[in-house]
Amino acid sequence: MYKTTHFFDVKIKDVLNELKKWAPLEYSEDFDNVGLLVGNEENRLSKCLISHDVTEEVLDEAHKNDCNLIISFHPIIFKGLKKIIGSNYVEKIVLKSIQKNISIYAIHTALDNYKYGVSFQLAKNLNLKRKEILIPKKNTLKKLNFLVPKKNADNIRKKLFSIGAGKIGNYDNCSFFFEGKGSFKGNENSKPFIGEKNQINYVKEELVSLIYEKHLENKVLKTLNENHPYEEVSYDIIPLDNINQDVGLGSVGFLNKKTDFNKFLKFVKSKLNCEVIKHSEIVFDKVEKIAVLGGSGSFAIDFAISKNAEVLVTSDLKYHDFFKANKKIILVDVGHYESEQFTKTLIFDHLKKKLPNFEVILSKINTNPIKYY
Repeated sequence: MYKTTHFFDVKIKDVLNELKKWAPLEYSEDFDNVGLLVGNEENRLSKCLISHDVTEEVLDEAHKNDCNLIISFHPIIFKGLKKIIGSNYVEKIVLKSIQKNISIYAIHTALDNYKYGVSFQLAKNLNLKRKEILIPKKNTLKKLNFLVPKKNADNIRKKLFSIGAGKIGNYDNCSFFFEGKGSFKGNENSKPFIGEKNQINYVKEELVSLIYEKHLENKVLKTLNENHPYEEVSYDIIPLDNINQDVGLGSVGFLNKKTDFNKFLKFVKSKLNCEVIKHSEIVFDKVEKIAVLGGSGSFAIDFAISKNAEVLVTSDLKYHDFFKANKKIILVDVGHYESEQFTKTLIFDHLKKKLPNFEVILSKINTNPIKYY
């Protein structure tokens, strides 16, 4: 637990805004329930507790440490609540959090889809090299096209680049532009930047095109409009199907060298502190290319096979899922909590780095509900 002086003018939304910049909620899965689930983001922040799940014990821990915000990986509210009377564990926790004035924020699949999020940390702890996203998320990129007088084009491009637009993979400041001639006629109420109203004007313009990630859209349009000289800005936005290697689920990488599978399995068990590991038929004596997906990962089997991974490390595989290996891959089920156990430390470390002026506490409670005999 780290203790630092916290400022009394910090609001809950200040922390949440930092989390949203880091792991945008726009990239969470459609089935998920992320964001602020309980509380008021305008409330002053006292302290913040980071936990994997929210249980009654975690709530008590937060209350004991004077924390009025819990940042949880898993959402406590997943399905709709028709009443809050404490008849099940979800209702009890929501009711108790309201009574104790403790806000709850869930990050879940927004962090799953973050390039350096849940699965990346799992891959990192398994010492995988040359890591890349296993399942890049679709529909995360958009293209902005706009017209601007040539003399103003460089300034607007630089402003857009400064907020993250124009980034493609390992490259930034990316754009395409060419010169042309535009025409316009303003009415009596217009205030043209160039030319005269009530007559057709012709002006040398640039058509500028650049790509941006969709969570930046409000910021991109705000920047464009604030820096464009025209009274009416001409632009269009085009959704793209291009693969975005910066957003998506899972991770795939390589061991330092070909390794005996049984030796690798012992290594996994040791690194993840697993009491039990389930796996499919051993079809490779030695393995090197490893796919991982934190949490429930049966849907990732075909993706891992298509990437020529020899092993998929994940969790929550059912009996029939193991048949899907089809002698093409070795499936390794390490347990749900075990595959995500590094997540709360990841959140904690990020907040301590970005917002050092308030107190963040890492929960000491192991919320894994599964016990082994």
